[in-house]
Amino acid sequence: MKERIENLSKLFDQKIKDVTDEKQLEELRLEFIGKKGSVSLLMNDFRNVSNDQKREVGMLVNALKQKVETEVENLKQKLSDQKLENELKSQKRFDFTMPVNPKTGALNPRTILQKQIVDLFVSMGFIIEDGNEIETEYNNFDSVNVPRSHPARDMQDTFWLDNGEVLKTQTTAAQNRILRTHGPKCRVLFPGRCFRNEEIDATHENTFFQIEGVVVDENVSVSNLIYFMKEMLKGVFKKDVNVRMRPGFFPFTEPSFELDATCPICGGKGCNACSHTGWMELCPCGMIHPNVLKEAGIDPEKYNGFAFGLGFDRLVMIKTGLEDIRSLNGANIKLLSQFETKI
Repeated sequence: MKERIENLSKLFDQKIKDVTDEKQLEELRLEFIGKKGSVSLLMNDFRNVSNDQKREVGMLVNALKQKVETEVENLKQKLSDQKLENELKSQKRFDFTMPVNPKTGALNPRTILQKQIVDLFVSMGFIIEDGNEIETEYNNFDSVNVPRSHPARDMQDTFWLDNGEVLKTQTTAAQNRILRTHGPKCRVLFPGRCFRNEEIDATHENTFFQIEGVVVDENVSVSNLIYFMKEMLKGVFKKDVNVRMRPGFFPFTEPSFELDATCPICGGKGCNACSHTGWMELCPCGMIHPNVLKEAGIDPEKYNGFAFGLGFDRLVMIKTGLEDIRSLNGANIKLLSQFETKI
């Protein structure tokens, strides 16, 4: 048996030297390690080996099988590389020295601004999380204190799926899960794509983007909220921006505010961008409702916090001067690439 193994090894060494293409290599592989190959027959005859030699002979057979497999695979790769090299050499019309333009596309202005905002909040100690685009009714509504009677649950606003889940209507849908994950002392920012059954026009889309943030700790105040918002706007517009807070109503915050910023286009003098008011509505925000904290397992008697939801498609339009929100969801590279270095 040992002599048979040695002779087969020498025979394989001789035959593999004569292989010049992949067809011959496959024939050689089948000859030795195919189902009816020489090595396979050796393994079938293994039962006839005496017990005291089984271990040694078994190791020799396995070594031969591994040798054949390895050398066949190595030669297969070598033949493939050689074939590719020959093909490339035969393509005389291909000029390898021809310069290539690496710039085949451009980042969407929305992507650029989102990265800037994310980097800014990371520098202020925020953790970045992702939310789901398909959410349960509980996460999208119940967990953030939106009652069943609220009009937001009506079909005209929300895309409902056949299984009872919804396309996320606002980034707030991730809030319960994030608060449960990070606990009562956290700073978290979670950007995301949202969906509502809107009538599409120059300023409304059924697919839009928001960036939401929450801060929860002991003794958090509205002053802290204003500070973070001003720092965010300062980072975006590269200058100090005045803000004002107007009363608002959102089920998930109490008190609730609408945050306006001095129009960065006209500096507060009044223009078309701000409807000649001097102010631009940017960000709904407020102190997280105690019911939302309680639903997330956080004691509202000990901890409080604030939340804000920035619809930054509007911010992108302000920064770029784009007048139609539909441009952001389009694929006009010529239009969108001009803003790559200007945002």
